[in-house]
Order: sequence, then C-alpha cells, then structure tokens
Amino acid sequence: MNYINENFIAGRSSKVELTPDVSLLESGIVDSTGILELVLFIEEQFSIKIEDEEIVPENLDSVANLLAFLEKKNVAVTR
Repeated sequence: MNYINENFIAGRSSKVELTPDVSLLESGIVDSTGILELVLFIEEQFSIKIEDEEIVPENLDSVANLLAFLEKKNVAVTR
C-alpha cells in the first residue's frame, strides 16, 4: 500500500481513501498506465514474472486482490 500511496495518491488535490477493497481503477487511483507501473514494481520488488494473461482486475484492481494474487504466486507478503 505504501507504493500506491506514494506514487499514485500523494500530492493529489482531491482526497482519496485507499482501503484494501477499493477498486484502484474505478476510484481513479490508478489508470491503465499506472497498472503497468505497478506490475513493473511488483516484478522488481519480489523478483517474479507477471504474465500478460495475469494482468487482469481479479489480480490487480485492489490491494486485497493484489495480496491474494501474490500469495498464489508464493510470494511472502507482510500484511
């Protein structure tokens, strides 16, 4: 969540509340380019490869979905 707060929310004029279940796309926190930035960050941070077919809302559209996706990929994530 820190990465999302620092790179997509910080400095916005409008107040956005990031909760585990809020849709990153629907809330306007992240756009399609932002999803690609997020994917790149995750791949670098956790030394994993995210396949093109894995870049779907079910995996990346909320913090909760993202954590569940990382757990499926056997990435140890501190909640």
